[in-house]
Amino acid sequence: MTSATSRRRPDDDAEVIVVGAGPAGSTAATYLARAGLDVLLLEKSTFPRDKVCGDGITPRGVKQLIDLGIDTREEAGWLHNRGLRVVGGGVSLELDWPDLADFPPYGVVRPRNDFDDLLARGAQHAGARMVERTTVTGALTDERTGRIVGVRAKQGPERTPVTYRAPLVLACDGVSARLALSLGIEKRDDRPMGVAVRRYYTSPRSKDDFLESHLELWDRSNPAEPKLLPGYGWIFGMGDGTVNVGLGILSTSKAYGRTDYRQLLRSWLDGTPEEWGFREPNATGRVGGAALPMGFNRTPHYRDGLLLVGDAGGMVNPFNGEGIAYAMESARLAADCVVHAFARPTAASREQALRRYPTAVSQALGGYFRMGNIFSKLIGNPTVMRMATKHGLPRTTLMRFVLKLLANLYDAKGGDAMDRVISATTRLTPSA
Repeated sequence: MTSATSRRRPDDDAEVIVVGAGPAGSTAATYLARAGLDVLLLEKSTFPRDKVCGDGITPRGVKQLIDLGIDTREEAGWLHNRGLRVVGGGVSLELDWPDLADFPPYGVVRPRNDFDDLLARGAQHAGARMVERTTVTGALTDERTGRIVGVRAKQGPERTPVTYRAPLVLACDGVSARLALSLGIEKRDDRPMGVAVRRYYTSPRSKDDFLESHLELWDRSNPAEPKLLPGYGWIFGMGDGTVNVGLGILSTSKAYGRTDYRQLLRSWLDGTPEEWGFREPNATGRVGGAALPMGFNRTPHYRDGLLLVGDAGGMVNPFNGEGIAYAMESARLAADCVVHAFARPTAASREQALRRYPTAVSQALGGYFRMGNIFSKLIGNPTVMRMATKHGLPRTTLMRFVLKLLANLYDAKGGDAMDRVISATTRLTPSA
């Protein structure tokens, strides 16, 4: 319902439409609704629903949850972890999350069907109106100006065509990026992509103080001829008797696009110790796969009333494939720019506030993502990856630095010598 102070125009359905109720969309909708804006949140599925993901959230993501006002204590249903176990080159190294001023000292694990539902309900509690089973197919634009004025969608099991109108739209529709594509905003081929597959297994390794990352994937199904596979793997205990096991491959690898990723996962897991339980009889579901759009692979992040947030704007970390933290981080920046735009008296001034969003995202993440794009090209070469694993893993101090870099966990101001090096390098790296 339109309030007396609403800035909604007579024909509008909301002041802001947010497309997609994943971490990006629900976070943005929460901040916008808390600021008093009339928000319509459109979601193609129904909650609770699952997503292909590792389900592990680093301290950077935990900070975003805390900023959002979410209780991240273990008593509230979160499984805490204290760091990352890195396995490769015959070495297993346990690295605690760094002790920082900017980020908490723990990561969390929570299944996406529960996690996303929690965020979406939080957005509704803040005042956003969520409509499920609504698949947005494209932007509705003003024929004279080309500016977005709403969205077209298919609704319900009958896929009934509907339109919703609003002067601003946040595209939080993930890697499909249908809204961006409908406005001609194409994917950048000079930025990396990744693909990830994962499966759940019942396993005695369900409770673990560390997230586990395998830098070498070995197919040991034929013990006489073990074979090194492309990509990296993860083993994240869920704390409920199951484990999320998966692997990822970067587009910079020659194996990208030419590999049966599900078979690759099976080959790796068949070579793991049988007592871990990663065998077909212990699987609790099918193998799921998803693309990972990395390093700002879709720009511009703002055009004519449309803001690209999270995966829709290619905001997955090229260093480690993490997307949730950056989806929530960009959502907060987008919401801030939108709130400021609505507070301004003229169209020109509002547009100026909205154009701050790409700059804000670039300042926050651009230099770091640029370094990640370079890194992804280097490790796409298996020789480089093998050398780094062989000579880097045995050096604990070096690996602590690498953990800070790969997880983007450092104090931007102050901190130790490692923090200062990463901060200076990130700041000096061009974001373009």
